[in-house]
Amino acid sequence: MITTRRNVLIGAAAVAIVAAGGTGYYIWTRPVAAGPASPPPRSGGDAELMTPGPLGEQALGSANAPVTIIEYASMTCPACAQFHETTYPELKKRYIDTGKVRFIFREFPLDQLAAAAFMLARCAGNDKYFPLIEALFAKQTEWAVPRPLEPLFAIARQAGFTQDSFDACLKNQQVLEGIEQVRQRAAQRFNVQSTPTFFINGKLFRGLFKIEEMEKEILPYLKGG
Repeated sequence: MITTRRNVLIGAAAVAIVAAGGTGYYIWTRPVAAGPASPPPRSGGDAELMTPGPLGEQALGSANAPVTIIEYASMTCPACAQFHETTYPELKKRYIDTGKVRFIFREFPLDQLAAAAFMLARCAGNDKYFPLIEALFAKQTEWAVPRPLEPLFAIARQAGFTQDSFDACLKNQQVLEGIEQVRQRAAQRFNVQSTPTFFINGKLFRGLFKIEEMEKEILPYLKGG
């Protein structure tokens, strides 16, 4: 399954609704087989795709790895959570930790709640970004609910947030705008329409990858290396 992009207005008022325990969000999903899609021409080519957003890149693995995988995800996307629960641990063990793959994770929130979750990960700091992302995916069914504030704070507190820092983060317009710029650029420049979307050495794929499927795309780049 992948989560299709819907037009949403993500602004300070929207995050304020989330912070107030609002319920105005939805998780959209539909069954789609994972597979390649041809991206449209990009004016800057792969150099533009590899340019970090205003908040900086969140990446794991060697900068000199022969394979670069970029994932665009939404924190409220069930397929994204499934990827991080099933495929990602094996990808990390076999390829990221061994220096064969550089993994870049980029924010593509499909709703206000996903934007709020990304904001918390950014506010947590670089050393806690990925641990908090993985914790949020693992407990997605607990906080992606009609009243998300309390369970979201419970997870954030484990990453060192206090009530004050939690509230301050969700009001941080600069962080919100940085996340939104990443989402807009992906949609407008790189033909990202749904989550999860992956780029493997610049080649676009939409949908949920199993590790065996991902390996078929990775291994040709590693031959003779």
